[in-house]
Amino acid sequence: MIKKALLLATLCSLPLMSFAEPVTYIVDSAHTFPAFEADHQGGLSLWRGKINSTTGVVIFDKEAQSGSVSVEMDMNSIDFGFDPMNFSATDHIVFAENFPMATYTGELTDFVDGEPTKVDGTLTLMGVSKDLDLDIHQFLCKPHFNHGREVCGADASTTFNRADYGVDYGLDVGFFPEVTLRISIEAGIPEA
Repeated sequence: MIKKALLLATLCSLPLMSFAEPVTYIVDSAHTFPAFEADHQGGLSLWRGKINSTTGVVIFDKEAQSGSVSVEMDMNSIDFGFDPMNFSATDHIVFAENFPMATYTGELTDFVDGEPTKVDGTLTLMGVSKDLDLDIHQFLCKPHFNHGREVCGADASTTFNRADYGVDYGLDVGFFPEVTLRISIEAGIPEA
């Protein structure tokens, strides 16, 4: 009888309990600039650039320790800080006219102390999609100092072979195919 009473009391209180739900954060395009570095002339130097126009969404559930990320990168906004190289990259290396967007989507994984340390994901570049995981070096969610709505930020990186995506410029003359990709992101709960 006592067990039944406890069970009934527990079941009656369920609607009153609050269960955490996933929160959707919108990527802040003014604070999110994926960056990359690639070889120039077979070890002569490294060229570093960034993507100036990025959109996306982060979904994060602290309680369930799960989430996802989706980032769209405008390949026409590649910026090396040198206009002739920008033009060469968009027109002759990633063919941005035909493939204007690159995307990265994935699931937040390997949580430690409530924070993800990896993203199991997929990079789509020049129309080719391949599995590509990111290591998260830093992850933090907190109220924004200015407006109080929660924001999340992360810094993640990986290295991949650009030839796997059909980006073969210069490989025939000895350029190295490895590209380091770093996605530093800030995303926030939108204003209601």
